[in-house]
Amino acid sequence: MPRFPAHPERRPAVVTGASSGIGAATAQALAAAGHPVVLGSRRHAVLETTAQAIRDEGGEAVAIAVDLADTDSVADFAAAAVDAVGEIEVVVSSAGDIAPTSALHTDDDTFARVLGVNVLGAHRLVRAFAPAMVTRARGDLVFVTSETVRVPRPHMSPYVSSKWGLEGYVATLQMELEGTGVRASVVRPGQTRTAMGLDWDPETTAQVLDEWVRWGVARHDHFLPTAGVAAAVLAAVGARRGTHFPLIEVQPEGPVPPKEEP
Repeated sequence: MPRFPAHPERRPAVVTGASSGIGAATAQALAAAGHPVVLGSRRHAVLETTAQAIRDEGGEAVAIAVDLADTDSVADFAAAAVDAVGEIEVVVSSAGDIAPTSALHTDDDTFARVLGVNVLGAHRLVRAFAPAMVTRARGDLVFVTSETVRVPRPHMSPYVSSKWGLEGYVATLQMELEGTGVRASVVRPGQTRTAMGLDWDPETTAQVLDEWVRWGVARHDHFLPTAGVAAAVLAAVGARRGTHFPLIEVQPEGPVPPKEEP
């Protein structure tokens, strides 16, 4: 019979992109499930508000600023996280950057910025946390991607490219971690109710949405609650030893039409 290292009772977790949206919801869900959580993002003031809300509910949470585009910042973040809550057992890479622009009109710096956060930033987290997990023969790495990997959208070429690249990266990582006791999982959300895109100007938003409708990628107007994506992350992290969820896709349930009066 194969033997797998048991999870420790205390499983500290790190969540990046935790100041809002899916990251904040995931940090709250992990804390509610008993994980000490380190919340990371560039917006420390907002991050601390979320951490305080978790503590007010009886959870254990620490806010630490991090810039995933900066290797030294990620290294400092990892050291501070371990110092704050102990050896990290769970890493959730949820931070993401987006640029609503077509391929022909995306300058090099914008394209590089999006890939630098969404792909290279995830790699920096792996480099910072995964070696210690392999040494302990246990740990979970969860990467939040997007349904745009399966259904690309126009006017999102840097974002779509980054999420495709991230899933390819994780697929390779999964093979390399096979037999180490460390699991790498992808959670792929459909359209989700987050703040991403709210800073676009109205003209850009209208153009992007019109193109999505034209290509049939906006099937209905229901969006996932962020807590629904967080539940998928918890499913990946909470899988019993010897079990691995390589990919979980989460979609919003379509609207139920009202019943006709008899």
